[in-house]
Amino acid sequence: MDRLNHGAFDEMYDGQDLRSSYSDLRTSLADLAHGELETRVEALASSYLDQGVTFDIGGEERAFPLDILPRVIEMEQWARVEAGVQQRVRVLEAFLADIYDAGQVFDDGVIPRSVVTTSSHFHRQSAGIKPPNGVRVHVSGIDLIRDNDGEFRVLEDNVRVPSGVSYVMTNRRAIAAAIPETFAGHRIRPVAGYPQKLLTALRAAAPAGVVDPTVVVLTPGVFNGAYFEHALLARTMGVELVEGRDLECRRGRVMMRTTQGLEPVHVIYRRVDDEFLDPLHFRSDSVLGCSGLMNAARAGNVTIANAVGNGVADDKLTYTYMPDLVRYYLGEEPILRNVDTWRMGDADAREEVMDRLDELVLKPVDGSGGKGIVIGPKATSAELDELRGKVLADPRSWIAQPVVQLSTVPTYVGGALSPRHVDLRPFAVNDGNRVWVLPGGLTRVALGEGELIVNSSRGGGSKDTWVLAGHGHPPKVVAKPAASRAPAQQQDQQQDQQGQGSSHQQQEQ
Repeated sequence: MDRLNHGAFDEMYDGQDLRSSYSDLRTSLADLAHGELETRVEALASSYLDQGVTFDIGGEERAFPLDILPRVIEMEQWARVEAGVQQRVRVLEAFLADIYDAGQVFDDGVIPRSVVTTSSHFHRQSAGIKPPNGVRVHVSGIDLIRDNDGEFRVLEDNVRVPSGVSYVMTNRRAIAAAIPETFAGHRIRPVAGYPQKLLTALRAAAPAGVVDPTVVVLTPGVFNGAYFEHALLARTMGVELVEGRDLECRRGRVMMRTTQGLEPVHVIYRRVDDEFLDPLHFRSDSVLGCSGLMNAARAGNVTIANAVGNGVADDKLTYTYMPDLVRYYLGEEPILRNVDTWRMGDADAREEVMDRLDELVLKPVDGSGGKGIVIGPKATSAELDELRGKVLADPRSWIAQPVVQLSTVPTYVGGALSPRHVDLRPFAVNDGNRVWVLPGGLTRVALGEGELIVNSSRGGGSKDTWVLAGHGHPPKVVAKPAASRAPAQQQDQQQDQQGQGSSHQQQEQ
């Protein structure tokens, strides 16, 4: 396994020296003959296709590409990621509870009310609905990258219907079978406990007075690109997988049609977008949801996880205020920093960005799956002219960021090892008492040389993520207290103007 030369942060090598976290992996793989490694790669791809571990791209089902080389993260590095994700989830919970109720964050001038109310994912139908145990973000996927200095930074928050955790579990099983001798030589924290953690959190969110709640997973159906995940989670949690037509609302309660008649449903882990969830309150032509779900939630008879309206926290413009929201709600400094971001609604920032379009990355604030992103250095003059017109016509809908290279990990491509850019999506589960972070998360890898967008819909794949257990207790990361809890306008003006924003990509979200 030769040294790979490139400009981005190399997770395997520090200069010419092999990083300690990869030393055992390199030794183990070096013992495999080239032909043997290629044989295992082919077997790995075939197993995923046979198991139906697929995703939808352009209406075609394809095996989800899994690279045979895992990504390795040491315990000390992971401790910071874990603490940062936990901090972020706590802030998102406080923010969502605030904006759908008292709105104190607006009165205190931390974030303009218009930023929230103009978001396409802000739903007034959720105002005043109080979850039984106060949890709105039962599951989150916080997208991270490592910048040129190797620092983990947040790209975006996903607290609507974050997907991808099924690949974390299936990747682990597949890699353990593909390179068992390498797997056995590492102390790797397990990921198999996720379904039980999720079920515990969903049961804890049941309406008051329900001792033995019925939990279901609501899917749009077999034609959804993430159906494999919906079915896997329902099966591993031991709960029913239902579609909207299997549910019925009666007198403010949700019932499930079964062969034994109607049975009550108390918690719905929904994988249906807000707009299609309840035809009575959202899209009247939707056949994916069930009329009356919002009324039942408002009456306190059913819990919808994740909560309807969470998407306003995913809006990339909202995201630029996250550093100030951390200080405001927790009185702490962010453990994980954001990527520097310009808000196109700010006249000064917009003027600067218009002069540098060919140097920056422009992103729609409500985009997902890598859609709509324009990478300035790779765009043509015509594309930049079109982009300029879109931004000037609707500045609120765009943010700009510098081109972040993303760190690289050696990846088996075309019969050889080559550096490829990666991101990381740690998944967190909130049961109301503790935010638990799955040790590992989903590493997505851009398989094209020099490609920075890692989505499977754009030709990306994934890696198994090994978080090493170490030999002692993990270090405790404590957030630094904020210097001030003053409103955002009174914070450092450059930081407020550039915000610190979000990014790029995801499929279901």
